[in-house]
Amino acid sequence: MAGARVGDHVYVAGGHDGQAETRIFWRLDLSKKETWEALNPWPGPQRSHLVAGAQHDGAAECLYIFSGRYHDSETGWQCLTDSYKYDPQAGTWTKVADVGTNVSDHQPVCVMAAPGIKVGANHIAVFGGAPGDLLVEVEQTLPREIETLRAAGRQQEADVLQSKRWDLYTRHPGFSRDILVYHTITDTWTALGTFPESEVRGLPVGSQVTTNAVSWGGDLVIPSGEVRPGVRTPKIWMASPAPRHSFGTLNTLVVALYLGALVAMGVYFSTRERSTDDFFKAGGRVPWWAAGLSIFGTQLSAITFMAIPAKSFATDWTWLMINASIIGVAPLIVLFFLPFYRRLNVTTAYEYIEKRFNVVVRVTASAMFMVFQFARIGIVLYLPSIAISVVTGVDIRLCIGIMGVLSIVYTVMGGIEAVIWTDVIQVFVLLGGAVLVLVMIPGRVQGGVGGMMALAEAADKLRLFDFHFSVRHPTFWVLLLGGSGASLISYGSDQTVIQRYLTTRDETGAARSIWTNALLTLPASLIFFGLGTALFVFFKSHPETLSATLENTDAIFPWFIVTQLPAGVAGLLIAGVFAAAMSSLDSSMNSVATAFTTDFYQRFNPSVQDRTCLTVARLVTGLVGLSGTAFALTMATWDINSLWAQFAKYIGLFGGGLGGLFMLAIFTRRANSRGAMAGFLASAVIQYGLNVNDTVHGVLFAVTGMVTCFVIGYAASLVMPGDHKDLTGLTVYSLKDIDRRGASSGLRIGTGMKGIP
Repeated sequence: MAGARVGDHVYVAGGHDGQAETRIFWRLDLSKKETWEALNPWPGPQRSHLVAGAQHDGAAECLYIFSGRYHDSETGWQCLTDSYKYDPQAGTWTKVADVGTNVSDHQPVCVMAAPGIKVGANHIAVFGGAPGDLLVEVEQTLPREIETLRAAGRQQEADVLQSKRWDLYTRHPGFSRDILVYHTITDTWTALGTFPESEVRGLPVGSQVTTNAVSWGGDLVIPSGEVRPGVRTPKIWMASPAPRHSFGTLNTLVVALYLGALVAMGVYFSTRERSTDDFFKAGGRVPWWAAGLSIFGTQLSAITFMAIPAKSFATDWTWLMINASIIGVAPLIVLFFLPFYRRLNVTTAYEYIEKRFNVVVRVTASAMFMVFQFARIGIVLYLPSIAISVVTGVDIRLCIGIMGVLSIVYTVMGGIEAVIWTDVIQVFVLLGGAVLVLVMIPGRVQGGVGGMMALAEAADKLRLFDFHFSVRHPTFWVLLLGGSGASLISYGSDQTVIQRYLTTRDETGAARSIWTNALLTLPASLIFFGLGTALFVFFKSHPETLSATLENTDAIFPWFIVTQLPAGVAGLLIAGVFAAAMSSLDSSMNSVATAFTTDFYQRFNPSVQDRTCLTVARLVTGLVGLSGTAFALTMATWDINSLWAQFAKYIGLFGGGLGGLFMLAIFTRRANSRGAMAGFLASAVIQYGLNVNDTVHGVLFAVTGMVTCFVIGYAASLVMPGDHKDLTGLTVYSLKDIDRRGASSGLRIGTGMKGIP
């Protein structure tokens, strides 16, 4: 039989029970250590000497079985070439491409008894195996001919054939040396190379069969095995991953110049950073369109450029809904959130929370925001480091370190103004590069655009809606609700975004920046989802160009860039990926420094001079950058299949309760500080339980966090009395009075400067 481990389960299939080949398919739950469970077998015939492997298919880890053989009393030996996939989540079998169908002459091949193992992110390697032609000859064809000759009295001729049969046993040429790899997403086979030739008893032999391949320290090991019928070898072979694609001198130079230009921008803007108002809000000098592009670049950046194409490459378009939700959320932000931040002239969103509740809720919300930023920094810094490591061969930890240090340098020097203008550059580079590739791919696919669409449609890659009702899977409803919740949190309570609202000249400019981002998000998402589909079609049409050494699906687009685009152009796009990640990192560093300096240091040291606050802000910026870089280095040791899904999960886990606080503050009169804190803490406990028990999909954490905080916070406020506060201008019910409140608080509205009480 053959088997593999998927998660906490071990699966075994096929085998011989002493009388005939079987269709046994059993599972053992390692977490429960109970007895074996019999499952429905694959739809094909029974078999032994099959090959099995576990690998991720882009949506989930699945079990695959290939080839094998069985004996039929009427037709004799049947050497199989068929393949099947078992999805443990759905409990279903699917027929996949026959072994070797698109290799050389496109004829299926039998690889029975071969060692098989997962390699990279989505490949399964099959080493050699027996094609079955000699098995049929020595066990079926020759015995029948010998029997026929003997029955006819032609003993001498029968003896010659018997000698030939024995010679095939003793001087067997060995099994196939071809190494094939199967890609689970594109459902294609390619030839990876050949197994080393060796000698046993003076005769050449090929691959070693009836043994296993195992992963050991990043290498693949094949111990012992059968090299001829009845002959085993003590030899052990070790295979190491092939060298990565060469990045080239020109590409390296382009990356260096691009990143150097970012640092130069930090130096240029450093001459303007004379106060905390300059460092945190750019003195209100930023045009609305630049602020909008900066919001767009900060929210999507490298995650858009890499993770979204990787998602549609691996699955389909259903995840588009999580981005499209911003169109419905933008009006809410402009109408109900933005006025409080602009008209109350706050530096952080959490200043408003103190005005509405109290200082305890403010510092709690600000601290939660900072915790979330550390998680965000790790993801947006780790993601492009995968790309640079894959395409250049540079160690991923060195990549993280370089980007972290450069980001710290220009952010500490140039403040939010350097952050915004570098974001603007990233948006043009990333969108331009994506459009370039999207236009280029149809010319490399048979049939052009029409052929590409037909191939994508046949593979069900254009599916946009999944209307099944399930809270544990990314269906339409889950993505729509989760995306709306995440957008509401990001644009309504995330200081990295809100800070952009405060850099424009007035509230009208801030509103335009929000709409600029929202209107850019949908067409950009269409471009990047289309890009992922185009990459699927390209690699399905040219599977030999897809490296089996890619260790993460999120690196699929950078791999295409460096292997298919001209030198220089590839360097510019890869530099754009890194710089985009750095733009998210610098945004987080600056916003965390803003939150710490304003909500903690300055709040509890009201008499401190502005120059001291500016020094503290720069120091905190550097410390946050170093801490985020350290977290990214830790993430490099984790096993993460989709960083985009992981990012959406983090938003919900850390930001759900935070969004609920702002909803309580803005949309209720009865909520008080005690109730708000009760709701926030209860939400955190509930979020933890949902995560541990895998109750809902991670994308829904944004909604569950907001809703539980809002409902419990409001109910607790009705039960627990709070301080009686003047809420004039602090809820949606008195928005028209917000200017009056600002004036009574000693704030000079519209100047961007705090007056003297």
